[in-house]
Amino acid sequence: MSDTIDYGNKMHRAMRGLIAEVLEDVGANGLPGDHHFFITFDTRHPDVEMADWLFDRYPSEMTIVVQHWFDNLIVAPDGFQITLNFGDNPEPLAIPFDAIRTFVDPSVEFGLRFESQDDEDEEHEVVELPDVDLAEALDLDKAEEPVSKHDHAKSAAKEAEVVSLDAFRKP
Repeated sequence: MSDTIDYGNKMHRAMRGLIAEVLEDVGANGLPGDHHFFITFDTRHPDVEMADWLFDRYPSEMTIVVQHWFDNLIVAPDGFQITLNFGDNPEPLAIPFDAIRTFVDPSVEFGLRFESQDDEDEEHEVVELPDVDLAEALDLDKAEEPVSKHDHAKSAAKEAEVVSLDAFRKP
């Protein structure tokens, strides 16, 4: 058991639950009044499904507008599917809730923003590594023939041990 309550993740799950509930209602009853949504999502998320030409056009993120024309809005526990019109070309999309970065309904000035994994990584503690004497580590005094710094770097890289930073991250 953890020593702390992870309010951030609990809040994100609750906000994604709110989005799911709103989308379920819209799927069943349509958009009421002037409501419409701008949904920005990470296209690199492994569970996003969309046409290859859309991936090519939006390699990192995409914002969709759910307003005048949409079809087949189906909400599942982990995400939703929707068909949208791109230049008179209907395209189905599958978007997991975990891929959503922002959800905005400008008609009522409502919006949610989710921190991406990259943003969360920046908040982690910085682990200081011990100082290393590069000359000692590379044994420069024992070199029999002149060697460039580039050759030393390549040599050190071959002998380097790869350490995963995940071990230092907070759960």
